[in-house]
Amino acid sequence: MTPDLAKGLLAGWGRTGKTSRRSGKTPSSFRRLKVLVPALFLFASLTSVADAEAKVSLVFGVYTSDKPSAMVAQLRPCLDLVEEYAGDILGEPVEVQLQVVKGYVAGAELILSGKADFMRLGPASYVKVKTKDPAIELLVMENNNGVNRFNGIIAVHTDSDFTDIRQLRGHTFAFGSKRSTLGRYFAQLELARAGVFADDLKRYEYLGRHDKVGAAVGAGLFDAGALEETMFRKLQSEGVPIRAIYTFRNATKAWAARSGLDPKVKDALRRALLKIEDPVALAALRFDGFLPGTDADYDPTREAMQMNDRFFKKSSDAGDKKVTGALSR
Repeated sequence: MTPDLAKGLLAGWGRTGKTSRRSGKTPSSFRRLKVLVPALFLFASLTSVADAEAKVSLVFGVYTSDKPSAMVAQLRPCLDLVEEYAGDILGEPVEVQLQVVKGYVAGAELILSGKADFMRLGPASYVKVKTKDPAIELLVMENNNGVNRFNGIIAVHTDSDFTDIRQLRGHTFAFGSKRSTLGRYFAQLELARAGVFADDLKRYEYLGRHDKVGAAVGAGLFDAGALEETMFRKLQSEGVPIRAIYTFRNATKAWAARSGLDPKVKDALRRALLKIEDPVALAALRFDGFLPGTDADYDPTREAMQMNDRFFKKSSDAGDKKVTGALSR
């Protein structure tokens, strides 16, 4: 309710009649007040509801590649800017709620069910949800020093004698999630290309998160492991004793919108993300903002996933010793 409207209503009530102190009767103006005051509150409540409905409320989803608290610290400054920039573009307030879930499966369910309006997805997760729902739309790709590619690392303990991944036959290996692009699909493809197959390893496990892989290798629980370079550098800076013996490249993570999201909102989100240059927000993200991208940028990921069964072929099969494929390092 506007101040002028409230004044007008109260002014009208004040002209409803004179009061009488002698009659002992409730003045008609007071009787009207009993009706008018609830009406004022009802009107104000309806106005508040209308204002709330004018706000664009969105949910941004992400699954854990680090501790949940670390994910919030990484992403919240960026989402605050998205609220500001998208609000300016749309001409109305935008509110973005951050929802962190555990694991790739729960993350995929968020966007497939529409519980998340837009979401950060690793390349393999993006490919999988896009296959299940082709209407899911790529908004932007993460910017890694000016390109939409970043590195995966096969790491060993700092004190290890390993210098080549071919030396890993007969040793233990830690992968990330079974659904991880770099932590599983590309790492297993590169091992197979080097002639190291699943049955050549003494033992291997899927640890779920990149930080767990790096920590396990640094603690000597595994001889080697695969993780993304940003986490590798973070762990090194924290004193975890790991070093890289092999590097491979893949597309950066996708930020995608659910099917059915208002096209105007999708456009505003894309423009808002591409606009982010704030050094504080970028420092928290641990990458360099965002770049335009297309679905075709994830074709190498699709190939790696399609070729994954080669890692599990018997190493005695000479044909599988020569895994090549069309992917470029």
